[in-house]
Amino acid sequence: MTSFQQSSKAQTNPTAPPPCLPPSFGLDKATGKKCYMLGARRLSIAWANTPRYWRWKRVPESRFSEVAELKEVWWLDVKGTIETKILSPNTTYVAYLVYKFSSSRYGFEKKPVDLHVELGESDAGRTFRIFLDPSANIPQFSREREDGWMEVKLGEFFNEHGDDGKATCSLREVDNYTLKKGLIIEGIDIRPKDSR
Repeated sequence: MTSFQQSSKAQTNPTAPPPCLPPSFGLDKATGKKCYMLGARRLSIAWANTPRYWRWKRVPESRFSEVAELKEVWWLDVKGTIETKILSPNTTYVAYLVYKFSSSRYGFEKKPVDLHVELGESDAGRTFRIFLDPSANIPQFSREREDGWMEVKLGEFFNEHGDDGKATCSLREVDNYTLKKGLIIEGIDIRPKDSR
């Protein structure tokens, strides 16, 4: 996407990421393949710029200047998009939501969220439904990372030649109208499947 296309998209979509914020780039130690992390400011988060629902704040343990903290919503919709041409070819990638909870979290133990990754315009992808904050009798799908944040797998995709356009990763809970709060989003980490 060109700077002009990004700028035009940001004008028509107020939740679109600013064009000046590149994703965090790295190389996987085990494979030498490209890894990217989309910080919270690069994500499309419904109502992210409405102070009643979300707050942007600095967190010392984050690699980004700001993270998004959910104050209160009924409808949760978070998406991250990356151009496949900047990823390593012939590689299966896994996308992870990187997050924490505040001490005042609520609602994520009551209703599951939908996790989804799709590649290009025509790929329907596969949706997973999990609890981000499960009670003791529900399986745990998230894990703690070395940096202290939690991560949960959104899904995976195969990047053959990098000509599939975009990979879109999403987290949604829009069906049950359960009040949710206390989710802190650092971003979406996209890395080769067999890394770490």
